[in-house]
Amino acid sequence: MSKPKHILVIRLSAMGDVAMTIPVLRALISQYPDLKLTVLTKAFFKPLFRDLHNVTIVIAEINGNHKGVFGLYKLSKLLKKTGFDSVADLHNVLRSNLLKFFFFGKKVVQIDKGRAAKKALTTGKVFEQLKTTHQRYADVFERLGYPVDLTNPMFPKPSELNSNARALIGIESKPCIGIAPFAAFKGKAYPLSKMQIVIETLSKEYNVLLFGAKGTEAHQLQNLAMKNNNVINLAGKLSLNDELDIISNLELMISMDSGNAHLAAMQGVKVLTIWGVTHPYAGFYPFNQDENNAILADRNQFPKIPTSVYGNVFPEGYEDVFSTISPKDILKKIENIFK
Repeated sequence: MSKPKHILVIRLSAMGDVAMTIPVLRALISQYPDLKLTVLTKAFFKPLFRDLHNVTIVIAEINGNHKGVFGLYKLSKLLKKTGFDSVADLHNVLRSNLLKFFFFGKKVVQIDKGRAAKKALTTGKVFEQLKTTHQRYADVFERLGYPVDLTNPMFPKPSELNSNARALIGIESKPCIGIAPFAAFKGKAYPLSKMQIVIETLSKEYNVLLFGAKGTEAHQLQNLAMKNNNVINLAGKLSLNDELDIISNLELMISMDSGNAHLAAMQGVKVLTIWGVTHPYAGFYPFNQDENNAILADRNQFPKIPTSVYGNVFPEGYEDVFSTISPKDILKKIENIFK
């Protein structure tokens, strides 16, 4: 059977998972420049794909025109007009499975999420490195006839900042460090009271840029920013496109096991990750990052780590896992990274 010439790639959410597709797709189109890709994703994530060539984005309006079974049927008809001949389903959820039904006659390869292995890891049956999400994505394309080598990655150059971004962060010559202290679940978010110490110390030498979502997170970060010079809250103030531009110019991103780590890593920016009840062994470590650029909660004290893949499940007492990571530990790790 001949190899496909035009692949539909499906990945609708979440931000970190979508961002992790970027290094894989960049390697794929670099190694197979004649291959055409159409990516189905949400409108908000479109900027993530901005530097990829031979890639067309189709927006899934899952809460609008493409809601429900009939909406997905309409979406399938729209996608068929792009002329794809095979499907790489990097999401593998009910919605993409329904689309698969409508793509009768097309070859569809779906990601193996390794659910059994992840369950064994989070229930304490095994404690070993699982296949990374990036490699799971690459495996899909290999099954479509396109093996992907991820060992020599390329990254885009730092972006030129527009006037809006430059006005917000200023043009002072100090290097910038980003800090994204939040995560989707409490089990992954380092306490703000401790992070404040890190921020205060770093702000003496660097511009510290705070990243988060609009609303409650933005309000909390604004309070932190007002207490220190050289600390700027970006939460809720920029488009994703502008945020990506700023992230590409960072010296370092400090993040939880969350989306901002992957937004930085996909652009080749150094990332320091801080881990609570989750663990890199589950396969979500940021792409191409030094394995030493992570600070993990103490498993001697909390031996059930990782208690879950997403940080949403943990036994009583494990809400205090970050007690084993001090601000001094984080600052020391930053010092070592810059050495």
